[in-house]
Amino acid sequence: MALSTLADWTGEIGTVVLGASRKDGGTRTASIVIGGERDLPYIGNPPSGHKPLIAYELCDDPSLWPAPVTGHLGDITGDPAAWAKKAEQDFGPDLLKLVLTSTRVRGFTDPVPVSATVEAVLQATSLPLIVEGSIDPELDSEVFRRIGEAGEGERLLLGTAEAGRYRSVAAAAMAYGHLVIAQSPIDINLAKQLNILLREIGLPHDRIVIDPYTGALGYGFEYSYSVMERIRTSALKGDTDLAMPMISSAPDTLSVKEVREADPARMAEMAVAWELYSMLPSTVAGASVVCVRHPSTIRPLREGIDAFWEGKGEEGR
Repeated sequence: MALSTLADWTGEIGTVVLGASRKDGGTRTASIVIGGERDLPYIGNPPSGHKPLIAYELCDDPSLWPAPVTGHLGDITGDPAAWAKKAEQDFGPDLLKLVLTSTRVRGFTDPVPVSATVEAVLQATSLPLIVEGSIDPELDSEVFRRIGEAGEGERLLLGTAEAGRYRSVAAAAMAYGHLVIAQSPIDINLAKQLNILLREIGLPHDRIVIDPYTGALGYGFEYSYSVMERIRTSALKGDTDLAMPMISSAPDTLSVKEVREADPARMAEMAVAWELYSMLPSTVAGASVVCVRHPSTIRPLREGIDAFWEGKGEEGR
């Protein structure tokens, strides 16, 4: 089957700017632009749009983080600011994703520390920041208000808005100048519906990033991939309600049996393999940002993205 060309499409993926540099009123070293593609991923010389980015995930309560990561990094996982600083200096991601796992611990009732955590991470790193907050509608309003206020001016990417709980996330984004991850359960129609809902309450097109939810490799990833492809092709065919960049994170990847029950001597190797072979194909399906948790995944993932971007992976297409 012949590859598509730019002439085959009438639509274009919208651009989204992550992070605010000093000239834009923030403190990030630079802002990052994602989106802008006018074709399928990695097609063209050079490809249209912007090269996929790698986000490194960390958290504020490591008791809920996968053992392959906490075991590999040790005590630093107990200090999110120090962890973020080390990630920027030693791991080399394009941006960071802070997951506020403390809000998901049974009995969580005090959102006050959320502000201090976000502020500390922002002070420790100069990279653009994604912040994922609570997943409880009863907590969302206060938690996201505190996240938004703590990061005001930094153009954070806040997650996640879902069909049943999107207003609090969107309200914080609009009040404090941030962006929103719109997550739907592996369904193109639900993804479109959520984008429409967010835009109806006033969130602009260029402040929405689609998360179609990514299952772990062998545990639903194949279906996720097909939905991502459908979202991308629908957008290129002119559906503006789906013409936003996508983000992909497979949070269950490091908890699958193959990683969890691996020989201790091979656990890190298995963790990296499972993340790499989930996130690299996600960029082929159309993800502009892919998220990983094991620091050793970043280098081979970047090498894979660079190879495809430069046309060195074309033999397998």
